[in-house]
Order: sequence, then C-alpha cells, then structure tokens
Amino acid sequence: MREWSDSVQQYPQDNAANYVNGRFDPEAAEALRARYRQQTELQARLAAEARTIAQRHKPHGVK
Repeated sequence: MREWSDSVQQYPQDNAANYVNGRFDPEAAEALRARYRQQTELQARLAAEARTIAQRHKPHGVK
C-alpha cells in the first residue's frame, strides 16, 4: 500500500481538493482556492478598518 503523501503528489486524482462540482479539474480548484483566499483577505481588511473606525469614534471614558 502506498503512503498517503506520496499518493497525493504522484496521483493528483486521489486528492479530493482537486475536484470541483464532482469533476476532476485541478486548475479550476486552484482558481477557486485563490478566489476564496482573496475574499478572506478582503474580509480581514474590512474588519480591521471597521474596528479602527469604531475605536476612533468611541466616547471617552467607555471601555
């Protein structure tokens, strides 16, 4: 029996992350992951900006 890490490298069809909508498509899977990463980074930047605005407008003496 082959080792799992060897399997993913030598046989990409064994990697479930390479399937999009039930079809083997590693390029589309990578594009989907990249889009998800971009959305996550954007959400993090927007959340940081919202925290900054909230802190700037917080009334004095309130913790």
